[in-house]
Amino acid sequence: MKLSYTRTMVRAAIDGKLADVETIQDSVFGLHIPTAVEGVPTEVLNPRDAWADKAAYDKKATELAGLFNENFKKFSNVSEAITTLGGPLK
Repeated sequence: MKLSYTRTMVRAAIDGKLADVETIQDSVFGLHIPTAVEGVPTEVLNPRDAWADKAAYDKKATELAGLFNENFKKFSNVSEAITTLGGPLK
């Protein structure tokens, strides 16, 4: 992704321009992805759309979620409110 798109998205988030936009929810990570951000092509917003092989993306995303979950186990002193905040990654 071009750095200029990343900057545009960060600025939009900081300025509150994404508070009421339509989103789709990522099925693995649970993130809400805007369907449109002014100045950013819609085809770069959803990482899954950047992969020609959607099954390969799904497999890699699930693998990455597992790595995140495994890594987070190191933080046993974190309160349950924090560990469940985003829900479990699939």
